[in-house]
Amino acid sequence: MRAADELRKTVEAYLGELELSPELGRLEDVLRYSLETVGKRIRPILCLAVTEAAGGDVVDALPAAAALELVHTFSLVHDDLPALDDDPERRGRPSAHVAFGEGVALLAGDALLAEAIRLALSYEDPALARELVDATIGMIGGQHRDITRDDADLAELHRLKTGRLLAASVGLGLRAARVPDGEQASWRAFGEELGLLFQVVDDILDENGFATRLGVEGARRLAGDAAERARTCLASVPADTTVLRDLVDELAVRTG
Repeated sequence: MRAADELRKTVEAYLGELELSPELGRLEDVLRYSLETVGKRIRPILCLAVTEAAGGDVVDALPAAAALELVHTFSLVHDDLPALDDDPERRGRPSAHVAFGEGVALLAGDALLAEAIRLALSYEDPALARELVDATIGMIGGQHRDITRDDADLAELHRLKTGRLLAASVGLGLRAARVPDGEQASWRAFGEELGLLFQVVDDILDENGFATRLGVEGARRLAGDAAERARTCLASVPADTTVLRDLVDELAVRTG
């Protein structure tokens, strides 16, 4: 099993060499800029780690992993726009709309999503593309709940906005490894718990969401419970899940 750092390097190399449609013209520079600005690559690393743990070949999962990162980047480019979060910076650099203009950023986000779907469609099994599209729709639905303050059911909002793409990272990894549907339950339960863990820790760091609703200590308990359930799910999987357990531990204690 390759460590997360090695998987990240594999993802970075693949994204760096990824061929985008020549019809994008100079818009490709904006896509590259946005992809370089994104951080930890949690979603593609998770996809590759699941594929390898499930007995598949990391090379087979690279298009799926890249597709996940492109969807995530698309969501951030659009979230940063003045109409949504109006964030002028993304990880220490000007957001795409500040660097290139709002209209260009909007188109770059659209192109990132389209390129992601193109990658998912490169597989013979259409279930990979369906899973990516379903997760993207869920993410968009969660974002709509967020900006319209439809947050009475905060858990459902975050399950959609953040959790759907993280859960799909597990699902796409399983499909790239050709794991039969009947053997995916524990893996997918792990993905759901990981999504919850990620969001709760995010809220604690940002002092909003679950931290506001439950209080910091209540949110910490919720994160701890989600982490423990994620570990229990992994323990029931007949595979070497060391790298995935390490990801759970890192997410549980992250500070940024």
